[in-house]
Amino acid sequence: MKKTIYIFLTLSIAGMLFSGCSKEVDEYNKPAVYWYGKIINSISNGNYDKADDYYSSLQGEHIGSPLLPEATMILAIAHMHNEEYLLTEHFLNEYIKRYANANEIEFAEFLRIKAKYKSLPHPRRDQVFIREAIKEAEAFKHKHPRSMYFLLVDSMLTRLYLGDAAFNESIAELYDRVDKPNSAAYYRDIQPQPWINWDEVNRASTPWYREWFEGDGTSSWYEFLIPDTKSVVSRNTVNNIENNITK
Repeated sequence: MKKTIYIFLTLSIAGMLFSGCSKEVDEYNKPAVYWYGKIINSISNGNYDKADDYYSSLQGEHIGSPLLPEATMILAIAHMHNEEYLLTEHFLNEYIKRYANANEIEFAEFLRIKAKYKSLPHPRRDQVFIREAIKEAEAFKHKHPRSMYFLLVDSMLTRLYLGDAAFNESIAELYDRVDKPNSAAYYRDIQPQPWINWDEVNRASTPWYREWFEGDGTSSWYEFLIPDTKSVVSRNTVNNIENNITK
C-alpha cells in the first residue's frame, strides 16, 4: 500500500512539473494579435526580456503581419525608457530597414540619434561613439533640413561637439603630464567648429562620487601616488641625447 501511494505521489508531482513547463513550451502557432498582446502585457509589467521573446515569436510566425511595425517601434521606445540604448538602436534599425515609409523614417532616425545621445552621459569614456553620433546627427540635418526635429538634433549635436572637445582637452592634458607638447598641441588644435568661441567654453564639473574614482577631468585622486618622472620618450630625453652626442 505504501509503495502504491509513493508511486502515485511521484507520478503526480512529475505530471505537475511537466504541465507547468509545457505552458511555456507549447506557446507556438498563435495568432499575431496573441503575440502582440503578450508583448504589450510584458512591457506593462516591466519584463522587457519576455517582451523581446514574444516579439521573436510574432516575427517568426507572422512575418507579414501589419502588427509588426507597431510592435517594433513600441519595443524601441520601451527600451529607451528603460535606458537600454543598444537594444533601442537595434529595434530602430529593424524598423527603418523593414517597415518605415518615407514619412516614418525621419522620426525613427531622430529617435536613433536621441538614443545615441542619451547613451553618452560621460563623454570621456567613448570618443569613437561620440563621433559616430556626431556623424549621424550631421547627416540628419543635411537630409532633413525642414524637419520638426531639426532644432532638437542641432542642440544635441552642439553638445556632442563640446563633449568631443572636452575629450580632446583631456588627452592633451595627459600628454602635458608625460611631457609631450607636440602631441598635446595637436589635440588642442582639433576644434573644427569655428562658430564656437572655445575660450568661453568651461569644462563640465565632475560629480563628487565620480571624482573619487575618475578625477576632476584634469587629474586623478591617486595622482600623488605616481612618481614625478619624465617620459622615456620625452623631449628632455631627446635633448639629453643630443647634448651627449655634441660633447
